[in-house]
Amino acid sequence: MTAIGLFGAGGRMGQAIRAEANARGDVTIVAPDAGAVVLIDFTSPTIFDAQLAQALRASLPIVVGTTGLSSEQQTAIDEATAEIAVLESANMSLGVNLVAHLVREAAARLGPNWDIEIAEMHHRHKVDAPSGTALMLGRAAADGRKIDLDANSERGRDGNAGPREAGAIGFASLRGGSVAGEHQVIFATEGERVEIGHRAESRAIFAKGAVAAALWLKDRPAGRYTMADVLGLS
Repeated sequence: MTAIGLFGAGGRMGQAIRAEANARGDVTIVAPDAGAVVLIDFTSPTIFDAQLAQALRASLPIVVGTTGLSSEQQTAIDEATAEIAVLESANMSLGVNLVAHLVREAAARLGPNWDIEIAEMHHRHKVDAPSGTALMLGRAAADGRKIDLDANSERGRDGNAGPREAGAIGFASLRGGSVAGEHQVIFATEGERVEIGHRAESRAIFAKGAVAAALWLKDRPAGRYTMADVLGLS
């Protein structure tokens, strides 16, 4: 039985992780300071620093699912990886991370004559756009092309926006209902189109991925890891 210390246990993701642990039977969720051998953090950027500091004090590996971290917090993670193992991902779904790998490979092989558009849809309560997962997929496409995403993205087209910029990666965000998350990466060129997508039907998939990541990470040496490592794609 592996003891996982969970930050944010009362949140929606925290409750899903508890349910996943109960369903598995080989892990147990405990307070972070109550005998945990690995930690999972699903809180918010405003309190993340304290969670990372606690992981460092206890010399425990930590899975970071909190999104929206600042550049300073990313630097703090980089520094922490000299002492502990840290796995960070904007999306803990194993399927989404496989899609990111496929997008990177497609972008590298199809070349700049293929336009890339990323469409995502989430529930009506989601406040950020594009989603963290859409941006993750955009970075994967940019990595495949060896370009900088921030300098080569188009968002929020409206009115007389003019023709599409050659080589740009476009984003479109839809909101409505109770959609857990849908992402579609479209590669389009003259006469043909390739689409790589993922649909999340339940928050449980993210909990499954987070627990799988924690079990994978618990015996790893200090360093920075991603879900691609868990999938053996790195």
